[in-house]
Amino acid sequence: MRMLYLSRQGCSVSLQQEMLVVKQGDRTLEEVRLPLLEQVLVFGQSQLTTQAIRACLWRNIPIAYLSRMGYCYGRMVAIEGGYRQLARYQRELTALERLLLAQALVKAKLLNSRVILQRQQRRRSSLMLETAIEQLAYLIHQISDTDQIDRLMGLEGAAAAQYFQGFGDCLRHADFAFVSRSRRPPGNPVNALLSFGYQVLWNHLLTLVELQGLDPYEGCLHQGSYRHAALVSDLIEPFRAPLVDSLVLQLINNGELDAQGDFEYRDGGCFLGERGRRKWLGAFVQRMEMPVQSGEDAAQPSWDLLNRQVRAYKEVVYSPVQGYAPYRIR
Repeated sequence: MRMLYLSRQGCSVSLQQEMLVVKQGDRTLEEVRLPLLEQVLVFGQSQLTTQAIRACLWRNIPIAYLSRMGYCYGRMVAIEGGYRQLARYQRELTALERLLLAQALVKAKLLNSRVILQRQQRRRSSLMLETAIEQLAYLIHQISDTDQIDRLMGLEGAAAAQYFQGFGDCLRHADFAFVSRSRRPPGNPVNALLSFGYQVLWNHLLTLVELQGLDPYEGCLHQGSYRHAALVSDLIEPFRAPLVDSLVLQLINNGELDAQGDFEYRDGGCFLGERGRRKWLGAFVQRMEMPVQSGEDAAQPSWDLLNRQVRAYKEVVYSPVQGYAPYRIR
């Protein structure tokens, strides 16, 4: 299964038999078979014909409409996806069960973040990296003794501050200086890359959560609202470092991005431009198609890994006693 990204501006998507045809003017850019398609993401000013939309909904293929910077305005989903029987089971999870799930997710996030820094330290050690790795180890040990979600979120925030200090020290390009995380708006190219990457990954997870029949607004770590799909924000945590942060390090340290030509500076912030988005999405798709190891299981593409994690969470909702094991890298 694959995702269709419409990142170029002014594209149109039409239906030809069992095929979606992407054009820009009279030029055909891509053709995608509907049976192989899992989701369509439309960035900015591109359009789908009514026939193409109807064909996607008929086959339960969601369509997400996003800004050019990755913010999701809304989604089209098939009508049968509207009722979620699992929502009742999610709401019936006890406070202790929610705490244990939240602890597992935060611990996996911190462990994966620490592994990313350790890999970079083996390439070029520094005092800042060593300090960040030690602090993350200390905070990881505190997780099991934390009996409140608010305190757990506090530990996660403290760990993020330490991690991003070390992360900035891993960057090897003078044009991509990074001191701390900034979001609304992103303050520099590194933050623009991180924000865009997290948003794309978040939308993928949202689709998988919906396809499994889970209520995306009923989480265990983050606070849900009518505008915030808390479960998706929960499940993305262990994947931020291995899928997005490591890709940002690769693109910058390998000199694949131009700090001026690939970004737009406006409205007090820095955002990926069209060329930068194409580069990032191309590298992201390549990364997600690479086989990765998960525990004792055989290596598999990251797409499948994400889906398996959502299914594992679904099984825990039905049977909390079996526990949840989030994705861990080694």
